[in-house]
Amino acid sequence: MKLDAGIRFLAIEGVIGVGKTSLARVLADKLEATLIEEEFAENPFLPKFYENPEAYAFQAQLFFLLSRHRQFQDTFVQNDLFRNLVISDYTFDKDRIFALQNLTDSEMAMYETVSTVLSKDLPKPDFVVYLQASVQTLMHRIQGRNRPMERGIEGNYLRDLLERYNHHFWHYSDCPVLIVNTDNIDFVHNEKHLSQILDVIASSPSQTTYLVPEGG
Repeated sequence: MKLDAGIRFLAIEGVIGVGKTSLARVLADKLEATLIEEEFAENPFLPKFYENPEAYAFQAQLFFLLSRHRQFQDTFVQNDLFRNLVISDYTFDKDRIFALQNLTDSEMAMYETVSTVLSKDLPKPDFVVYLQASVQTLMHRIQGRNRPMERGIEGNYLRDLLERYNHHFWHYSDCPVLIVNTDNIDFVHNEKHLSQILDVIASSPSQTTYLVPEGG
């Protein structure tokens, strides 16, 4: 399957545990695209942040900001891969969602200064797939993958983060957004679910679209 020529950069977004990377990998394989995966495991401050958020939030956030900027620079600027479809399991904008959730006012002011400089020349996605799920579903998936650093994540934290994500993507205007409810789907092992997502992307909607995949 080939996408509309206007879609050269497709981003998958959503809260922790919603399935961003899984969908990005499946789509990249299906569409023969270049894949950008977030390098969360390389952040030395992330485990410390989960243990002591107040002490390590700024360091963890700044590391992510610089890491994401470097990844986008490497892919889009240095290698000029915009000739091929690029699929990412995050948007550069998502960094600010976490910053608003985790940083103090003074830390946020410094963060905004750095972020504004870094984001100036970075490409924005042509299409975003925003994956949603209930807090209960997210907690179940996080517990199921059993990453040591995520064991301390609480439902209230996810609930607050989910509200910020919803607000961000419900008001997102940089490109069309497909909002997919993932509570009862499996796009990795269920071809029907994946096909429904692909069909909407391929139709190139010009505005926000909602999808609750059907079929077993």
